[in-house]
Amino acid sequence: MEAKPRLLTLLHSAVIVTMDSQNRVYLNGAIAIEGDKIVSIGESSHLLREFDRQPHEIVDLSGRLLLPGFINTHVHTSQQLARGIADDVDLLTWLHQRIWPYEAAMTDEDSYISTLLCGIELIHSGVTCFAEAGGQHVSAMARAVELLGLRACLAQSTMDCGQGLPGNWATHTTDYCIQSQKELYKKHHNTADGRIRVWLGIRQIMNATDSLLSETRDTAEELKTGIHMHVAEIPYENEFVTHTRKVDHGTVTYLEKIEFLQGNLLAVHSVWVNDTEINSLARTGVKVSHCPAAAMRMLGFAPIKEMLDAGICVSLGTDGAPSNNRMSIVDEMYLASLINKGREAFTKGTTDPTVLPAETVLKMVTTNGAKSVLWENEIGSLEVGKKADLIVVNPSSWSMVPVHDCIASLVYSMRTENIESVMCNGHWIMKNKKILNVNEEEVILLAKKSSAELLKRAGITIPHRMNVI
Repeated sequence: MEAKPRLLTLLHSAVIVTMDSQNRVYLNGAIAIEGDKIVSIGESSHLLREFDRQPHEIVDLSGRLLLPGFINTHVHTSQQLARGIADDVDLLTWLHQRIWPYEAAMTDEDSYISTLLCGIELIHSGVTCFAEAGGQHVSAMARAVELLGLRACLAQSTMDCGQGLPGNWATHTTDYCIQSQKELYKKHHNTADGRIRVWLGIRQIMNATDSLLSETRDTAEELKTGIHMHVAEIPYENEFVTHTRKVDHGTVTYLEKIEFLQGNLLAVHSVWVNDTEINSLARTGVKVSHCPAAAMRMLGFAPIKEMLDAGICVSLGTDGAPSNNRMSIVDEMYLASLINKGREAFTKGTTDPTVLPAETVLKMVTTNGAKSVLWENEIGSLEVGKKADLIVVNPSSWSMVPVHDCIASLVYSMRTENIESVMCNGHWIMKNKKILNVNEEEVILLAKKSSAELLKRAGITIPHRMNVI
């Protein structure tokens, strides 16, 4: 029987920023995709000759830039319907009076709609993979992720103690937290053609008993998966840990003491850490997700330069819509470079514009992002054998023209609007700025209705800021 001919997609005549180990950039490059994988990459003239007799989709990307899909390492998809309900408040008010009542009142359907809405915004900003920070309805998230065509590491928000918890959460035991996550792992891990992985989640140390921490650590090792945790967000957290856990500094110090700091931990924010703790994070292989907008909003300056200098793998995240409002990793790239340049001037009294240069920021959303979600063997760069997760950028707009330095322009000039098409796992999920797997207008209408009903159920009212008539 004659073998079925290979069906290929050939993208050619683009500037390809591979983000591979050699940092290769093809000024007139092409990439061949078979199924969900990259089978060839190189000069356009060579690949056009190589595949000229094979059936394939040919896409001319003249004038475009081709990059690996961006990886957003900290997202609260279930919080998308809460955009704007907790602006200009401190973190504990944000949690106890706005976000926790909101999340506790959510239904499966609310979470599904919220994840769809969040996913649409992620795709428009070039994200092909994200790490979910934790919600209460992981199965609903998984359903939305599968439909959208995205890649994700999903986690449940777990808490077994602490003040301010809504009534339906306060009864959660350590055993419930662990067993429910094991069930989610069994149900959803490696589903959606391998695009969904299930991680374990710890919301924060102030809502985790010692037994939850140790059992989470051991269960993650047993399942060979990751742990997503907010770490050292605010000074009060370190004060709380110093007082209750009897250590000399804070969260990172205590997590090292109980051997929680390991290579499968994604520590989010990590703003209030000292030099000793930075060395501990580096030595143990912990990954850090830096969320510039959310940090500036209510957390503070994270010592990102010191972390990178120590060899820590630092990636970028947007956080959730109530703590950022703009779920665009493109914006975070721009902010990350500027904020950390500004921090250098503030802390040292002298400017250093070389801090976090454009190529470093690009690594944070590609190769470092892939390492942070423990997926670096398959995503994060455009290389033969890796998954076909990529984005097409059209720089021919008022926001990017002229492009003298394409790497710098991607970080300092690019807007979400410049991202034209997105492919994940070998399938287009956005083409010519149109989301392909869901109807954006329908999702937006559902989100408006669902969010209004949800806030009413949660008993949340947003105070007027001005003289509303």
